[in-house]
Amino acid sequence: MFCHQCQEMMKNSGCALAKGVCGKTAEVSDLQDLVIHVCKGIGFWAARGAAAGIYDEKAAFFVDRMLFATITNANFSAGDFEAWIAEGLALRDGLRAACAKAGVGASGSLPDAATWAASTPEAIRAAASLGVGGWKEIADENVRALQSLVLYGLKGMAAYVEHAYAIGKKSEEVFRFMLRALADLTDATKTADQLTALVLETGEYGVKAMALLDSANSGAYGSPRITKVKTGVRNRPGILVSGHDLVDLHDLLEQTKGTGVDIYTHGEMLPAHYYPFFEKYDNLYGNYGGAWWSQNADIESFGGPVLFTSNCLVPPKESYKARVFTTGVVGFDGCARIADREPGKMKDFSALVALAKTCPPPKELENGEIVGGFAHDQVFALADTVVGAVKSGAIKRFVVMAGCDGRQPGRSYYTDVAEKLPKDAVILTAGCAKYRYNKLNLGDIGGVPRVLDAGQCNDSYSLALIALKLKEIFGLDDVNKLPLSFDIAWYEQKAVLVLLALLYLGFRNIRLGPTLPGFLSPAVATVLVENFGIKGITNADDDVAAMMAGA
Repeated sequence: MFCHQCQEMMKNSGCALAKGVCGKTAEVSDLQDLVIHVCKGIGFWAARGAAAGIYDEKAAFFVDRMLFATITNANFSAGDFEAWIAEGLALRDGLRAACAKAGVGASGSLPDAATWAASTPEAIRAAASLGVGGWKEIADENVRALQSLVLYGLKGMAAYVEHAYAIGKKSEEVFRFMLRALADLTDATKTADQLTALVLETGEYGVKAMALLDSANSGAYGSPRITKVKTGVRNRPGILVSGHDLVDLHDLLEQTKGTGVDIYTHGEMLPAHYYPFFEKYDNLYGNYGGAWWSQNADIESFGGPVLFTSNCLVPPKESYKARVFTTGVVGFDGCARIADREPGKMKDFSALVALAKTCPPPKELENGEIVGGFAHDQVFALADTVVGAVKSGAIKRFVVMAGCDGRQPGRSYYTDVAEKLPKDAVILTAGCAKYRYNKLNLGDIGGVPRVLDAGQCNDSYSLALIALKLKEIFGLDDVNKLPLSFDIAWYEQKAVLVLLALLYLGFRNIRLGPTLPGFLSPAVATVLVENFGIKGITNADDDVAAMMAGA
């Protein structure tokens, strides 16, 4: 295997042994490369057919799901990918036939998998073992780095699009871009300059995908509002829900009403409490545990069934594996799978409810509150207070500390930064990076909490809107003139897309840690540093001093 898509890759260069740091096997890694290769073939024919008016939404959504399924910590099942590869080949060949009927031929390089197109598991495994679609065969390290930025940005984009699609929101424009970008990744004639332009275009469409999901969530569940979320437990059986999918949470809440079973959120599902729609469910009790990487200990203590609705699954321990349920693109062999919902119906979570009733109540880990819900509409409502605090000098600086948490001990840096920031600095956050400091008592400034949590990593769009609104209020011609610094933690591909989106929107001088992406070549890293001001982290004391000085 060779995989370098996440921050925890071995030695910051790539996982190349029998198993990745995330826990996926070499076989699964190779099959993931192969399904992406199939998606490039779909993109190739979709791009060729676009001029003839050919568009297949089923194929486009399949590509989106596969990009999402190959994101870090989503699916570890070889069988799932074998089935998806066979499905993808059929969709690709359907597009190719449609193009032939319309008189559209192939030009340029062709990702034709005809020599391994048989859909038997044996043929698929044989093709995967050849490393089809992998990275090492790309000799030019700069081309490989730029292609990686695009592909991992597309994977992050797919997560936003998938969740919006579940709510009923979709964008043909974004789907078409994803297909075209994959087609461009098959073109060996693309220059570094052309690929750099594609990187920024990926950021542009990332903003559109973020806006799509933001509109979908607020339209379905209302705009997030300031909320206090309990971290204790109740003396009743419970189901723990992790991931990001709010539609799955809604289905589960409906099916547990009046059953005596409580629902607890975990990790990135915490911000579900911020949506007013869910207030009516008294069985949505609180949040349990911490970030995704603490789930082994959290699930052991919880004692009841756990539902993973999206990425953030860690290979489960045998001691609780029978209590883990997956759904959507999430998969792990030996864990129960909840089937996709049929049109107009809810997913059937009866198996979780039945199991929960046989389990003891969760063991209490803590008993307090987490305050959140500071998405863009809520912060806009506080604009006069915030602006007044800035003008009076009560707030000297905003520090965006959004992104992902991870297992590495060095990530305590983000806790240190939060604790060492002066009392006149406000932290803007989204994503599970907040678990490094969202339970600290950092106080407030004139009633404005010093940690403003906008929500999931999916809600990072809110932070950009807040910054752009402040730019407008203060009458600035450049968002980078705001008293605003970025200290972003990254782990997986959604964070890559957030970075590209911020660069497209014009934000500069972003600190990125705990390491710069290992898939960047030295030359591409230099371009990001010199042209966009991307910089690595150093230590909490020096970085806090630099940020407060505007550097």
